[in-house]
Amino acid sequence: MTHHDAPRPAPSSAPVAVRLESLTKRFGSVTAVDDLDLEIREGEFFSMLGPSGSGKTTVLRMIAGFEEPTSGRVFLGGDDVTRTPPFARDVNTVFQDYALFPHMDVLTNVEYGLRVKRVPRAERRERALHALDTVRLGGYADRRPTQLSGGQRQRVALARALVNEPGVLLLDEPLGALDLKLRREMQIELKQIQRDVGITFCFVTHDQEEALTMSDRIAVFSQGRIEQVATPTELYEAPATSFVAGFVGTSNLLTGEDARAVFGRDGTFSIRPEKVGLAAVSEGVPRPGEVRTEGKVSGIVYLGPVNHYLVELDGGSTLTVLRQNRHGTSDQAIDRGQRVHLAWSDEHVIDLGSVTTAAHQGDTP
Repeated sequence: MTHHDAPRPAPSSAPVAVRLESLTKRFGSVTAVDDLDLEIREGEFFSMLGPSGSGKTTVLRMIAGFEEPTSGRVFLGGDDVTRTPPFARDVNTVFQDYALFPHMDVLTNVEYGLRVKRVPRAERRERALHALDTVRLGGYADRRPTQLSGGQRQRVALARALVNEPGVLLLDEPLGALDLKLRREMQIELKQIQRDVGITFCFVTHDQEEALTMSDRIAVFSQGRIEQVATPTELYEAPATSFVAGFVGTSNLLTGEDARAVFGRDGTFSIRPEKVGLAAVSEGVPRPGEVRTEGKVSGIVYLGPVNHYLVELDGGSTLTVLRQNRHGTSDQAIDRGQRVHLAWSDEHVIDLGSVTTAAHQGDTP
């Protein structure tokens, strides 16, 4: 897979792999998951995204059977498994810490679950070797975990889960221990593996770039509820709430006096930094369908490929603008303290006052 491959969502007609109905989990007086409904389809790479404490990992643990819901039900492939113990569910879980046995070689680690299930030796060896081939570790069967890199150990953990051929693979921040470069490589690798094996992946992460890179659909969590479920493109281009707009990528929010000055009415409006054009006040004239305003540059951060401008509007709001450095040092022509025009297309404005601010659950239309 290349970075240019678009996700291929499981068709809406695909059978439901995981269904959560009115799922609630309380720990004492704290409600970690609040009356949540969700459907994940067979063959889908589905991510649960949110900050720490938003409930996403608790939901994953209830699907796995490690936590029992306070109320509500969990279905796997149409079967109610709410009270079914973890070992009897058609799922496997991959954790951040890998949990490999250091005294066993890679092949024996991968075979372990099949040994527990008393699968005959020849069959488990064949299945384990195939699983290692699937995760691109065919030549590593005889090595010990200590001889492997972090990324290789993560792939062994993945092979150990895949060898059991679960209906659903649950992944709890599995790339969190890797450095940034390796993490990005593994994101692409993991999505390709999921496409190859065709198993439903349910992936938990707090990293919005990671979720956007890999997912067919994403559920954004906040305070135990789901704000929105959508494809990566829909989440980024059409966030349903101000929380989603702020959490998924960087977003400028205009409210109060500046919203009235720019749009002529009250409300909360969102515009992404890369959609905003920036020019000296003396340059250009407005085009049809273009929104324009003025401000003063209060900060400039050089980021190599782009410059990151902070522009303070007259009403007190600060907008972030990303401008590509296409022409080298000439892109530095706009200075701190300078008055500038900001312009963007009206079609790129998201009116957050016109969408519901309640939690969005289940499928989006």
